[in-house]
Amino acid sequence: MSRPSPPTYRTRNWPACNNALKRRGSLTIWFDPEMSWDAAPTGRRGSQQTYSDAAIQTCLSMKVLFGMALRQATGFVESLLRLVGLDWSVPDFSTLSRRQKTLAVNSRGAHCTC
Repeated sequence: MSRPSPPTYRTRNWPACNNALKRRGSLTIWFDPEMSWDAAPTGRRGSQQTYSDAAIQTCLSMKVLFGMALRQATGFVESLLRLVGLDWSVPDFSTLSRRQKTLAVNSRGAHCTC
């Protein structure tokens, strides 16, 4: 028995096809200027955290999404903030490394039941 031949697709609208392929590579990252980048005082004794959990999570998300090391992620976030025009300081790699161990991740998607 012979296999049926697969359907042949022909592109008829090349400009629309090219634009769709270009949009696949588009990247948009938003930084909300109202975001609390600096940590709120805890009221406990000792040194206070400089960066909020949201700032740490943002940097670590960029690290994972783009497959970078911590130092590279720090430079990447610095350049993004500079492009956006925000003068926020970025946590250094040792702060990211230390805080990622205890960070409570805020996920808004489906939850894993593993």
